[in-house]
Amino acid sequence: MRPKPISDLEVVDLFCGCGGLSLGFESVGFESIGFDASADAVATSNANLHGSAKQVWLDSSFECPKAQVIVGGPPCQPFSEIGSRKGIDDARNGFPVFVSAVKQTRPEIWMFENVPGLAKMPEYLGKIIRSLKRVGYKIEARVVDSSAYGVPQKRRRLVVVGWRSGKFQWPTGTMPAATVSDAIGRMMKLSSTQSRFLTPSMESYIARYERASKCVNPRDLHPDRPARTVTCRNLAGATGDMLRVALPDGRRRMLTVREAARLQSFPDWFRFSGSEANQFAQIGNAVPPLLAFQFANSFREFLGS
Repeated sequence: MRPKPISDLEVVDLFCGCGGLSLGFESVGFESIGFDASADAVATSNANLHGSAKQVWLDSSFECPKAQVIVGGPPCQPFSEIGSRKGIDDARNGFPVFVSAVKQTRPEIWMFENVPGLAKMPEYLGKIIRSLKRVGYKIEARVVDSSAYGVPQKRRRLVVVGWRSGKFQWPTGTMPAATVSDAIGRMMKLSSTQSRFLTPSMESYIARYERASKCVNPRDLHPDRPARTVTCRNLAGATGDMLRVALPDGRRRMLTVREAARLQSFPDWFRFSGSEANQFAQIGNAVPPLLAFQFANSFREFLGS
């Protein structure tokens, strides 16, 4: 059953995707208003959340609605350590839109989430922070690991929070680590006619990849520890780095959409729209709802104070 907002607090979620951040905030009582360019992601958000999401290409012409809170996950590809890292020169760079939205509406508090690689571009990150400090925000940036917030996945992300006055208390991030077994334990021994099994050529490629990279632990999911970072690439792609399950009979298969969603901490009632590849993309791009929930609690406490 979907959580129902219990207050008149509103949160604007920019680059909302399928709604991981919005779900976390709705779970503590916020009403969400999301914006994203992907039709399938917007359809997913609208099918699962109480708030509304709109398909919009977010650019300099975007007029942001007023809300007490603005959150977002501007596209991370320009700053990812896997890729060309064009940063501010990448057409997918969404930070000018986020900064503009904050300057337009002056929310009480805001946050954005991105890959840790952005922290390794201090000149650009500093430019973002300075531009928002000039309009009256106290700002703090930290790299957090989602596994410390109950997510069954080692997912390091940069979180930047800005607030107008008072003191913001970061969520503690001291929860016991959830494991792969906690999330998909019984499913790890199962397969179906729809399962995508690794072919002999894929197995051979993976063996060469692991030898070349001096891989100590195989990339199979280990039930007694959190998963590696869930990404679009290692969910849908037949790569040496793919997330995969080793079955009792020796075969290995790729993850299902539901398994991937559980590793991202989405509840089982949350359903994804679009093709399988698009669903994997939505999941891999999402902010884990449990991580969002922890920050939403801190935001609610801040606004109440």
